Amino acid sequence: MISSALVRIPVGVVVERHTAKSPWLDVLWKPVAVLAGEPSAEPWTPISTEAGVTTFYAGQAVIELHRTETANYRDNLASGTPLLWVVLRATEAAPGLALLAVIADPAEGEALTGVGTDLVESVPMPASIRAEMEAFVAEHHVQQPHYRRQIDRTGLTARPTDSESENQA
Repeated sequence: MISSALVRIPVGVVVERHTAKSPWLDVLWKPVAVLAGEPSAEPWTPISTEAGVTTFYAGQAVIELHRTETANYRDNLASGTPLLWVVLRATEAAPGLALLAVIADPAEGEALTGVGTDLVESVPMPASIRAEMEAFVAEHHVQQPHYRRQIDRTGLTARPTDSESENQA
């Protein structure tokens, strides 16, 4: 599959595995950070372990920026707390999850939360990625005019109301 992305930003993802306090689950996973650049660690390298919480470097992903999504990127940046969405999928292989994607488009990120089969969580956007996105939006965003739809009422005929119908009979 060929990507139409104009900019590709390599990132690393950090996740936490919490011991669950549930009879149905052994562990809970939560993405906690995205690191700018390409970390040299192997995927699923443990970073730290403290009181039932193990932090892992989950692996590398690429944020793709598309010219057609600049309005969504601009809204994300203007929110005051820009976010990235990390998508993880359950697998049979250890440790039980696979890193699928990191997404900067809030509409796409929120749409993926409704699927139900993947773990999708938002994390804060690092300052260096924010700067790259701001430069991308400044270079590629084209403000689209807003058109208000006009209803053509010339072809409509008035229907008599119930009271008018009774008076005509």
